[in-house]
Amino acid sequence: MSEARFVAEVTEAKAEVQLLRERMSLGTPTVQKDLSLITLVSLCSRSNSAVPLEEFFSSIDSAARIGRWQVRECFEIAALKLVDSARVLYQGCSELHAPDATWQTFKDAFRQRFRNVHTD
Repeated sequence: MSEARFVAEVTEAKAEVQLLRERMSLGTPTVQKDLSLITLVSLCSRSNSAVPLEEFFSSIDSAARIGRWQVRECFEIAALKLVDSARVLYQGCSELHAPDATWQTFKDAFRQRFRNVHTD
């Protein structure tokens, strides 16, 4: 009985090794992210000297495409680049801290709050 079990396990192991070899031969490319592009994204503040909101979003979206960032990384990077009243909005907006908050939710919240360009 133990010899039959041993043969079955060896056969199963051989099949698994063959499957792994086939997967490796497919040559699935490794995707590398370039997070150094974060330095190209300007700080987002709602002061007169700050970059316009749409330009801020555009710079993150462009860097994400070039650097192969995930959508969630856009959200997190944008949050890191907030200062002044933009940071206060982010910290005070509970929907942006929900587990299901998306990059689009982030952009919509900021567009809604800062749709009229006025100083604080």
